[in-house]
Amino acid sequence: MGTVTIKFLGAASTVTGSKFLVKSEKSSVLVDSGLFQGLKKDRQKNWDPFPVEPSSIDAVVLTHAHLDHCGYLPLLVRQGFRNKIYATGYTIKLATVILRDSARLQMEDAKFASEKGFSKHPIPLPLYDEEDVERTLSHFSEIEFRSKVTLTQDASATFMPSGHILGSAFVLLEIAGKELLFTSDLGRDNHPLLSPPDNPPQIALDAVITESTYGDRAHETPLRSFADEINLAMKRGGSILIPAFAVDRTEVILMALRELIGSGAIPNIPIYVDSPMALTALDFYRDAVEKDAPELRKGVATKWKTVDPFNPGNLFEMRTVEESKSLNEISETSIIISASGMGTGGRVVHHMANMLPDPKNTVILVGFQAAGSRGRSLEEGQPRVKIHGKWIPVHASIVKIDSFSVHADSNELVDWLKRVKHPKKVFVVHGEPESEEALAERLRKELNWNVIVPKSEEAFELD
Repeated sequence: MGTVTIKFLGAASTVTGSKFLVKSEKSSVLVDSGLFQGLKKDRQKNWDPFPVEPSSIDAVVLTHAHLDHCGYLPLLVRQGFRNKIYATGYTIKLATVILRDSARLQMEDAKFASEKGFSKHPIPLPLYDEEDVERTLSHFSEIEFRSKVTLTQDASATFMPSGHILGSAFVLLEIAGKELLFTSDLGRDNHPLLSPPDNPPQIALDAVITESTYGDRAHETPLRSFADEINLAMKRGGSILIPAFAVDRTEVILMALRELIGSGAIPNIPIYVDSPMALTALDFYRDAVEKDAPELRKGVATKWKTVDPFNPGNLFEMRTVEESKSLNEISETSIIISASGMGTGGRVVHHMANMLPDPKNTVILVGFQAAGSRGRSLEEGQPRVKIHGKWIPVHASIVKIDSFSVHADSNELVDWLKRVKHPKKVFVVHGEPESEEALAERLRKELNWNVIVPKSEEAFELD
């Protein structure tokens, strides 16, 4: 027993940059190590020195592989972290792909900015490079779901399926006699492949640290609007661009398209997945179905044993740069699914530049769009967006559909949190200020909890 403190180094008053430092007299554990994304003021924080000496951190607990949870790891290692990074098997597989892709994109963007001269810096540099990533990968240590792993002499962690993406977990961290529950990104009950989140552990908790990405709203559920927008674009003679997160969102979209085509709700038009990372992730999901991974719904492996759940019948996987560029020449109506989901980088940016000026086309936003991202600018109806130093006019139809979100909404979060035994303190994080405050107020009123909305780099002692 002893004093335990938690310091919020990221994902406080913002959705991205998840980093939570938990310290006892004997140990220092970092839960997640993600990049800030979105607003420039947030992105610039990625360049700041880490607030504590990375070599003093005894372990990193990684909840899942999205970039805003794992993307800072190479910088942590570069600055001196030398210990283990604990994660589930598929989180390690996906994080390996995501981190390598992140380094490659940063290096390409820095080179492109240097060649075109649109950077404010004389020599544009990436945050980290491929060598930093390869050094980071050697620190990963695979753990099993629902089994306790010893982190240090007074700290342990238990990872439980969260239903968010393949490999994702919410985590019970036990340190110096204190019990802390990190929801991380909590999934939903309606994922076509993943099982719903496990119930929270039925023990007295000293603290719950909950996400609030959709803490102020509820998701729509029907697929009808998705089908309607695709059919409208087809009537105009245009094509559909779907910026989708490479991990999980692409899979969910493909399964929805398979369902709509199978029911006759939309025609079987060509579907192009144009993201090397998304295609690699797709193979991991196929592997999980084949092996009946523990985070999958019961019966999924049997149902899809002999049929590809992601191929509606006209799926094309665009792996090379040449194949990607060839999409600019396609004249027939088609659907292009490409990363990143917020239009912040990757091949989708080139497709945006090509497709946004044409009023026949449609861009369907299918996930959360962080403040400051191109996706948010489109969602807010901005008449132009900046791409590679040029202003691109927005004449295409822009549609936002929330039914594909793999984040629990406000009602789903509260319903899950109701199953938690009355915790001593609850910290609401991982949301924009309005979402955090809305969820915090619901938890105070409906559950009578002691709820805190921490500010960036604010620290709290757990009594």
